[in-house]
Amino acid sequence: VIILGVDPGLTRCGVGVIEAGAYRRLSFIHVDVVRSDPKMSQDLRLLAIYNGLVEKIERFAPDTVSIERVFAQENRNTVLGTAQAAGLAMLAAAQRGIPVALHTPTESKMAITGNGKAEKIQMERMVARILGLNTLPKPADAADALAIAICHALRPAGALQGGEREQHLTDAQRQWALASQKAARQRGVRRGM
Repeated sequence: VIILGVDPGLTRCGVGVIEAGAYRRLSFIHVDVVRSDPKMSQDLRLLAIYNGLVEKIERFAPDTVSIERVFAQENRNTVLGTAQAAGLAMLAAAQRGIPVALHTPTESKMAITGNGKAEKIQMERMVARILGLNTLPKPADAADALAIAICHALRPAGALQGGEREQHLTDAQRQWALASQKAARQRGVRRGM
């Protein structure tokens, strides 16, 4: 099962891709950050993030897209940009018939370290350890995206439930999504950062 994790952000949107195999064996596939220039207008920044997310989704054909759930922060502008980027990730996945899961940072910390208040460095070290990486994933947005993907592999409860979601997907969308995933797997995904 291929899981694409997203740490939403308007300037830097982390994307991490892992494979969850038998016995919860997790393997690293890819990590990157999709960026937008803060000097650009808001609409063009959103377009840049959306296009970057679409490219990752089409390249890796995930079975699930796991997104960090936006929570209230003191800086309203940061929350707004983060929420918009999360919405773009949900939209890109929904257009391709790919299930979406939302996980809070606390859920992610609990799943990975057993401590819902773990420090960022603890998370980065555990992500590297779980995925067998020789170095810590950088930047922090990339590490967070891998953490969200790992969280979903270990605790998939954040998945949006079928009934409502399925009503919004047409048969054509589902067939297109399955064909797209099959084609990507036949091409084989290139592993690496």
